[in-house]
Amino acid sequence: MAEYSKKPKVIAVVGPTASGKTSLGVYLAKRFNGEVVSCDSMQVYNNMPIASAAPTKEETQSVPHHLVGFCDPSANFSVAKYVELAQLEIDDILSRGKLPILVGGTGLYIDSLLSGTRFSEEDSSEIRQKLEQEAEQIGYQAMLEKLREIDPETAAKYHPNDRKRIIRALEIFELHGKTKTEMDKESRLSGGLYDVLWIGITYKNRELLYDRINRRVDIMLENGVLNEARTAFLNSRGITSVQAIGHKEFFPFFEGRVSLEEAVESLKMETRRYAKRQLTWFRRNKNIHWIYADETPNVGEIAESIIKEN
Repeated sequence: MAEYSKKPKVIAVVGPTASGKTSLGVYLAKRFNGEVVSCDSMQVYNNMPIASAAPTKEETQSVPHHLVGFCDPSANFSVAKYVELAQLEIDDILSRGKLPILVGGTGLYIDSLLSGTRFSEEDSSEIRQKLEQEAEQIGYQAMLEKLREIDPETAAKYHPNDRKRIIRALEIFELHGKTKTEMDKESRLSGGLYDVLWIGITYKNRELLYDRINRRVDIMLENGVLNEARTAFLNSRGITSVQAIGHKEFFPFFEGRVSLEEAVESLKMETRRYAKRQLTWFRRNKNIHWIYADETPNVGEIAESIIKEN
């Protein structure tokens, strides 16, 4: 990796679900004396290791993994909280002379952590509640138009179904008197805390990735995801993680509205759609060195050579 930067060095391994990020992160950690910090918004919860594809003991190969399975599902966990905790983990790893390797597919989490995004410590729950009540009255299309009047650049990226993002952008403006676009630009100008080498893993042939996703769902079923989802269903009141892909698709089955086969197909379809959204997100990052797993049998060696060259 480059020697000229005075910032601590970290590696970020990103890409769509089922692309092989976990195994690549473990390989690099073993090769470069590293530890893994998860960048997955669902793996933080302790009630869904199967649905979130949290790394198993066998998969980690004794490489320490941080920010996995520590959060109660009823907790109000946020990207700001994630950034705070991840920075603490990274600092601890660096203090022990090891290399932090960030592995995950939640673009918002990893970008917020590595771009230097700053979060206010002010409690904006009252503002958020007021905006949500307004949205119930006039609809999210009208809320998006409201956002467009103050922050057209951010509004252009959103659909009326992006409810949380619309509310958050309006919340930022009311809280700071600045638009999300302005806040993001300030964060980028301030720069991140780390010297980041980005490595992405995916498949040139999209159908091969989708086949891997379908197989992963079949394995999840074999490993007991149905029981995991049923527990979430029975305890769903006030549980943040119930909207995660991997649980909610089974709820109609538990309610007797669809067959198990239909629920499984729904899960496969939603996961494929999620992978497509992940790829769209990460393709915007021109700093990512992409590796196509279907074009090389040596993903780890290719990533290792990228690290040594940079």
